[in-house]
Amino acid sequence: MFNLILYLLTISIWGSTWILAKYQVDEISVMQSVLYRYVIAAVLLQGLISIMRSRNRHSLRTHGQFFLLGSFLFGWNYVLFYTATDLGLTTGLIAVVFSLIITMNMANNALLFGERPERSTVIGAVIGLSGITLVFAEDIAALTGQGLLPAILICVAATYLASLGNMMSKILQRKGVSVTGSNGWGMTYGALSLLVAVMLFDEPMRFPTTVPFLSSLLFLAIVGSIVAFWSYLTLLGRVGADKAAYAMIVFPVWALMISWMFEGFMWTPLKVLGVGVILAGNLVVVGRKQITNPT
Repeated sequence: MFNLILYLLTISIWGSTWILAKYQVDEISVMQSVLYRYVIAAVLLQGLISIMRSRNRHSLRTHGQFFLLGSFLFGWNYVLFYTATDLGLTTGLIAVVFSLIITMNMANNALLFGERPERSTVIGAVIGLSGITLVFAEDIAALTGQGLLPAILICVAATYLASLGNMMSKILQRKGVSVTGSNGWGMTYGALSLLVAVMLFDEPMRFPTTVPFLSSLLFLAIVGSIVAFWSYLTLLGRVGADKAAYAMIVFPVWALMISWMFEGFMWTPLKVLGVGVILAGNLVVVGRKQITNPT
């Protein structure tokens, strides 16, 4: 049951965060937007670690792994995703491209850990990705005609960075580092690397005080970063990177609903069929026995 709660929490939060990125990139540069998000998240997490008195000493090697975790998962992948948003890609499609992480996690798991995915996971992933293809089959030609192909490729690169971040989290959990601890340090290093980049290469720093910017920033930092990453990475440690990543195929369904309500996303019979196929794949990958298994 705890795995199911983590799974549903991840889907519901991340399915809602994509559209909020628009309120960020409309106000300031991409790098500054991601920087502020993770500065807030890092400060709050470091404070939580201190209050819980769970701060441990870590080796330089482990801190190097924290740095890679932060760079891959809490920094530069989001810079790329926000850039794609700024280039005009709808938030629903960005979420859909991100669902490719399930295949990337399978490949990286096999490459780095020698772990082959279960047959049900592979079958479910094929079904889910087929559903994704159906949802956007009617839009492929239009996207290339609008010059959005570079933005899609940027999303693919960002997704692979996120997959590498998943692997780093798995390595750290195997070393006995808590998800809260690794996320706290990872977000700290991610924010520091972004701060250096902003100071060297970006426009002068500024901090908007409009209600849409501040409210979306706080939601992204607290709920979208601290809560969602804790839920997802905890699930990853409990059920494996391939099964946990299937949430990335399911949450675009919720993201598409939000895109329909706020961005004018148009539903067609083929898109509805695609969503049905995605949910069918979800049943294969995370059936009742798997999602409720406490191990």
